Amino acid sequence: MKQTRFDKGIEQLRKIDGVGGENVIKSLEDVAPDVGKYIIEFAFGDIYPRSELSLQEREMITITSLLTAGGCEPQLEVHINGSLNVGIAPEKIIETFIQCIPYTGFPKVLNGIFVAKKIFAERKINLTK
Repeated sequence: MKQTRFDKGIEQLRKIDGVGGENVIKSLEDVAPDVGKYIIEFAFGDIYPRSELSLQEREMITITSLLTAGGCEPQLEVHINGSLNVGIAPEKIIETFIQCIPYTGFPKVLNGIFVAKKIFAERKINLTK
């Protein structure tokens, strides 16, 4: 049986974002269920499974894009967790954000770092040597 876009998407969503991603989709059910379906089918069903980039590369691009856009802290939270879930080291996440300073500025980078700090604390990740 051929997998549908939705099936592929939900599989990717669970693999990358786990409970956080599923909570986002559930939060849309009573107000905009089609948006949740679009996220699953398009972003996770069509884009994420493409073979040209690894999941780690895709998540690094995603967290960088969300940081750069600004005002996307809830989505950044989900994707920092997703980055950790696919094996990106916490130090690499912070270094990725530091790389954004010359192009995006300190305020957006600080916002991203504070989101990462919250997630690291929740996951009991200590970056101090």
